[in-house]
Amino acid sequence: MKMNLQYKNCPLPIAYCLLFIACCLLQMETIAQTIERQKIAIFSPLYLDSAFDVTGKFRYEKVGAKFSNAGLDFYYGAQLALDSLKKRGAPLEVFFYDTKGKETINQQLEKNELADVDLIIAHSNSAETRTLAEAAQQKKIPFISATLPNDAGIFNNPYYVVLNSTLQAHVEGIYHFLQKYHTADKIIVFRKTGTQEDKIKDYFEEFSKSTTSGKLNIKFVNAGIFFNSQTIAANLDSTKKTVVIAGSLDESFGAKLVQTLSGLNKTYAVRLIGMPTWENFNFNKNSDLEIIYTNPFYYNRSTSLETQLSKEYSNYMNTKASEVFYRGYETTLRFGLLLLDTKQDISSNLSRKGNTVLTQFDIQPVFKEKTEMTLDYFENKHLYFIKVLNGVKNIIY
Repeated sequence: MKMNLQYKNCPLPIAYCLLFIACCLLQMETIAQTIERQKIAIFSPLYLDSAFDVTGKFRYEKVGAKFSNAGLDFYYGAQLALDSLKKRGAPLEVFFYDTKGKETINQQLEKNELADVDLIIAHSNSAETRTLAEAAQQKKIPFISATLPNDAGIFNNPYYVVLNSTLQAHVEGIYHFLQKYHTADKIIVFRKTGTQEDKIKDYFEEFSKSTTSGKLNIKFVNAGIFFNSQTIAANLDSTKKTVVIAGSLDESFGAKLVQTLSGLNKTYAVRLIGMPTWENFNFNKNSDLEIIYTNPFYYNRSTSLETQLSKEYSNYMNTKASEVFYRGYETTLRFGLLLLDTKQDISSNLSRKGNTVLTQFDIQPVFKEKTEMTLDYFENKHLYFIKVLNGVKNIIY
């Protein structure tokens, strides 16, 4: 199947004009028909039916369709990766699907072209992730969840891969970091009341019980949402360093904690460890407070490849490239290469190292019930520990 598309009078960049159709097939050309092609299905929220009317006119030409930017960026990143693979003569057939189109994901999955698909990649929410994971398990093919930062309640599915590490993985990584660098320091977790906050506390306590070495003495303080500098200072020690952990994903809670500790930092030596939701925080007002947070992805735009991709994106979009754009690129390229190398045996090689594009992945099996040892899914366990001091970000671990 080959499609010829017209690009006249298109309000979006040419790369995005391919999205006038709900499903776009990209065939790697210049390959002999006798060569076996591997198939990839990529799902992303493109909102094509909402963005264009029946005549093909862009509904948001003057203001832009902000709600579709992330899905379009993921698509565009994936397309650039496929362009790179095409230049190498990669025998691939790739199908794009709009998860916010008129067709349901189940209807899309029933299409003839996906009867023998080898790999699914998606930028999806929890409900969509569960649907795609179930389909992948039935087909016995890998499903790479590229953006969702949780397991969507999925278990007993060895074909499901979580790239955006779960909260539990972040807490586990922080615990190991503390074991390595802060066993002798005072450690306090400031939190507020809430379900997510209870989970964070439970994860810390579970790791403390299961660890075989370097057990930490962690104090939990429910500071609430109306805490002040006196509340926080009462738990600090002016004679030694205190490691403070923000025990909440709530960004307003985290921002207030950062502001409060900045005012106390000259009296109390503090190292503040935040959550992955802090990636987009503005730390310029807290220059002298040492802040560390975790993230499974780190795009510092300093490598030659990142610079090249950034320029490519800016030329089309007249703005800075988003993280989702880079995510679409590296997920498609890395797992596309893995599929080409292993073919139908890709499911047995999900933990294999190599083919690093921008991010280092450490994909490991996850067993929710340690006693049963049933493989529930695979997860990227590699975390970057990013230190912010004087407005400068650096990877320290």
